[in-house]
Amino acid sequence: MSDKNKAILEEANAAIAQGNYEGFLSFCTDDTEWQFVGDKTLNGKEAVRQWMVTEYVQPPLNIVANLIAEGDFVTALGDLTIKDEDGKAAHYSYCDIWRFRGDKMVELRAFVIPAEVKAETSNAA
Repeated sequence: MSDKNKAILEEANAAIAQGNYEGFLSFCTDDTEWQFVGDKTLNGKEAVRQWMVTEYVQPPLNIVANLIAEGDFVTALGDLTIKDEDGKAAHYSYCDIWRFRGDKMVELRAFVIPAEVKAETSNAA
């Protein structure tokens, strides 16, 4: 079950990357609950849909460093870049803990913190 849940999350994330938010939501239960620790909780697929409309003006760039699965849980660790309506990018590091019910994502516990992008340095004289 763990590998299957990882594959589901990877497919759902691929939908987000393509801007297919409804495709992503098809992997969530109607009663999905997303808790952004220290911020807010979204209850139900419609609340998530409305959040995506305001937060994902453009598809986010999601770089997953690790996916760890056990039982009904998949933990994703990575970096996220989200652009606003003016094209200004905000960078975050995150740890998402997804709980599955059957083949659907029923719960998310997200730890998201702003991350600074390190400027590349040059040794040019």
